[in-house]
Amino acid sequence: MRKSLWFGAILCFIAAASWGAMFPVAHSAFQHIDPFYFTIIRYVGVSVILVAFLLWKEGKQAFRLEGNGKQLWFFGTMAFTIYNLLIFWGEDLLGESGIMVASVMEALMPMISIVIVSLLYKSLPKSLTLGFVVLAFVGAVLVITKGDIQSFLGATSNMFPSLLILIAVIGWVVYTMGGPRFAGWSALRYSTLSCLLGTGTAVVIVAILTFTGYVSVPTVETLVVTSPHLAFMTIFPGVIALVGWNVGVTILSPINALLFINFVPITTLTISFIQGTSLTAYDYIGTLFIIVSLLGNNLYLRMTERKKQMRESANSRLAEHTS
Repeated sequence: MRKSLWFGAILCFIAAASWGAMFPVAHSAFQHIDPFYFTIIRYVGVSVILVAFLLWKEGKQAFRLEGNGKQLWFFGTMAFTIYNLLIFWGEDLLGESGIMVASVMEALMPMISIVIVSLLYKSLPKSLTLGFVVLAFVGAVLVITKGDIQSFLGATSNMFPSLLILIAVIGWVVYTMGGPRFAGWSALRYSTLSCLLGTGTAVVIVAILTFTGYVSVPTVETLVVTSPHLAFMTIFPGVIALVGWNVGVTILSPINALLFINFVPITTLTISFIQGTSLTAYDYIGTLFIIVSLLGNNLYLRMTERKKQMRESANSRLAEHTS
């Protein structure tokens, strides 16, 4: 059991660290290639690897949609079209500052999921959880605006890409929430089929953008220059992080796995610092706020769950005694 928990923790750590590293790597690649072709080339590679692995692991029968085609397409589009295209488009439009903005938005996913669930079920979260959501939001605002909210709001060039990144992150949250609908499937099967359908949608969109002249097909020279970036993005944030995170969550439970999201902005900060990217005090403070909110809410949920279990246990013993 202990070895299994360690394995789950390692998978979640690698996934979170990979996601944190992908934004500096992508920014470097965007000096040579546009984010649209960068995304589909990367995920066509991911799809090929996942298809081969699923075929070897579970056989041809694992590719049957079993009447779930529309749902798989929807959730796959949320993740592999909405998330992947928009988050890197937004990062590229923001330039160097987009590295931390995208990373911080990524770290907000647990808090965004709380807000979405509250809206869907029309029930506010507990006051302490709501406080942590607000703290995380403040942290994100500090990183995005660099402490100058008035100037940020006045600069429409910043608003649009930031909105793209926010929509992208919401798309991934929706994809994550769709996982339980396929409880009878392996994490590999859900990842592979949703990736295939979502990537197919992204390819169609990029083809349309190419036809309209908004983007152009990268040259062989461009592909050679960006091949190390594409290889890293395909293997680590792509295949390993995608499947590893889903497997890790099943081992550790969502509440434990969410702790590892803290490593996303930490990894981004570390790599950005090493690369010499200009970081401000607001980047550090905002990231700290988000980490504190994630840790605090996780501990609060653990305490609440423990108290609930203790009450249920006490009630069970009382019922046995009275009977």
